[in-house]
Amino acid sequence: MNRNDVDWAGYFPAVVTPFTESGELDTETLGALIEHYVDEGMHGVAVNGTCGEWFSQSESERMEVAEAAVGAAAGRLRVLVGCTSNRAENVQRLAAHAIGAGADGVLASPPPYIKLFPNEVVAWYEEISDLVRAPLVIYNWPHGTGVDIDSDLADRLADIDSVVAMKDSTPNVDQFFETSRRVRDRVRVFGPYMSATGVEVLRTEGGDGTIGGGSLAGRPDPTFWENYWAGDFDAMAEYAVITDRLFPKLWLPGGWAGIYGGYQSQLKELMRMLGQPAGHVRRPRLPITDPEALSTMRAVLVEEGLLGVQP
Repeated sequence: MNRNDVDWAGYFPAVVTPFTESGELDTETLGALIEHYVDEGMHGVAVNGTCGEWFSQSESERMEVAEAAVGAAAGRLRVLVGCTSNRAENVQRLAAHAIGAGADGVLASPPPYIKLFPNEVVAWYEEISDLVRAPLVIYNWPHGTGVDIDSDLADRLADIDSVVAMKDSTPNVDQFFETSRRVRDRVRVFGPYMSATGVEVLRTEGGDGTIGGGSLAGRPDPTFWENYWAGDFDAMAEYAVITDRLFPKLWLPGGWAGIYGGYQSQLKELMRMLGQPAGHVRRPRLPITDPEALSTMRAVLVEEGLLGVQP
């Protein structure tokens, strides 16, 4: 398999997993969120990734989330399911369930905590490829795994049979664009193209899409990519100015955490402010409760035109 075996492109929100205030899985709200993304014209969704708090779910809950997302999408957008684990056999079990439930592909990072060496990362994905035999997305998440898949390593991974795409969340933007250049002939690359620099790279070299933390803006996110396909680079550049301005007001450099709390905690608070279905975080993540922080977050949304001024 390679990039030509899938049609994935555009904006895919990394979907939060809604929980109730008491910590129960809330698949009803998840269904409403998927419906919201369909209404906003998203091209796909990625569930049970970092935003989806897979790390605080049981295996059966992760399977329930996958089934709920696929069912809610009902073929109207592509669904990728995160299957990261510390053992390849667990990845296989989660991936087999996801594909059996109707997912379009699966996503896995190197195993967290272990900090594999490059040859071990290659062996990890070779083993997963042999076990899964389904469209596989490499997820480079250095903050969570302790491993940053650089361009040389990505070049090696792109030749593994089941690998068809890469979600690259490296904080090293120059490295990302080099990786994109090196592997896009074989795999689809999702990453931080939605910036002023990214627009120029798309203009001159090309790119595939972004899997971003939710979608605070809604429809403008997939529109960016539709403008790219239509060759409207002026419209893309105008939106890139907005995204470049918004990001540092809310997120720490590299995007691994919010300025006012954990990534998932802040994202869910912002989504609720915007009226998007989000639910609550589950421990060990804690909600943001500081009134000043919440007020500042709301002010940013107002300032950037995402939220109307409250009466």
